[in-house]
Amino acid sequence: MTSEQPGRMRGVWLTGHGGLDKLEVRDDIPVPRPGRGEVLIRVAAAGVNNTDINTRLAWYSKHEGASEDASWAGEPIRFPRIQGIDVCGRIVEAGEGVGAERVGERVLVEPCLREANGRALERPWYLGSECDGGFAEYVAVAARHAYRIDSELDDVSLASFPCSYSTAENLLRRAHVSPGQRVLVTGASGGVGSAAVQLAAMRGAHVIAATHPDKADRLRALGAERTIGRNDSVVDALGRESIDVVVDLVAGPRFPELLEALRPGGRYAVSGAIGGPLVELDVRTLYLKDLTLHGCTALDPEVFPALVGYIEQGRIVPVVAGTFPLERIAEAQTAFLSKHHVGKLVLTVAGQD
Repeated sequence: MTSEQPGRMRGVWLTGHGGLDKLEVRDDIPVPRPGRGEVLIRVAAAGVNNTDINTRLAWYSKHEGASEDASWAGEPIRFPRIQGIDVCGRIVEAGEGVGAERVGERVLVEPCLREANGRALERPWYLGSECDGGFAEYVAVAARHAYRIDSELDDVSLASFPCSYSTAENLLRRAHVSPGQRVLVTGASGGVGSAAVQLAAMRGAHVIAATHPDKADRLRALGAERTIGRNDSVVDALGRESIDVVVDLVAGPRFPELLEALRPGGRYAVSGAIGGPLVELDVRTLYLKDLTLHGCTALDPEVFPALVGYIEQGRIVPVVAGTFPLERIAEAQTAFLSKHHVGKLVLTVAGQD
């Protein structure tokens, strides 16, 4: 089904790797056309994430900021690129093979894409990295990745969920978090960290959050039973072999202590390295304690549908620290990097429902 859409749109082009000057706000970007199996979404709001900044800086590259492997998938980014992995909006056009009844649906977009350009992908793409994302008025995605959402929450609140909460849900599922277990979350005040606190508490786990003391009260309100300082010795604060699961978003020099804090048979799940990507591992700790290490990026198939269900059932709440209009993306990213907030910063794109 086709409908009349404008030929040009407002959005933000990432023109290359580098500083904030590589973010170019424009009003003449061509509106994408949905191909076979795709839908066109008018974007209402889009969340700001670490991945936006990491991609801009070529942080994902393992060759000191080189461009040949600077995407999530380890491939070059094609510029100009519209970033934005968190999308809340409405379907305004259905491509060939998609039922016309989907037009008008309010949707959240699954950030980990298994289908694009009418074909199944051998390796997942990520919205705003290998393909254009939500920092513009319109985005086209495979219909299977646009999930209808029935919720009284506003667009900004819904846009705070997709990437952070699906990443956190994936971490907890991979680590088999269950009721009564002790779970340590590092980097707990960020988008993924605060989501992991909520989702682990929802499962009946005993959650310990590592964070700045100024943010401790807000994390306890989200379900943390205890907090420790982000620079505290984990072993001194919690005890050796006292934790069932570590959800790590920091890595860095404190990594060895996290494994020391795990009980025999414990699980470590990681999806971030804001403290530094290179760590020291004593392999004896790994095998003598029968530990399991989980790297978590690509979403397991059941993760995003489960997240949509949690939202619709009111089992989790959005944590929005602030909003900015799309045109102030540089200011939003600067605020994001200051790390004074708890939860998510969200860009408003096309107004709210």
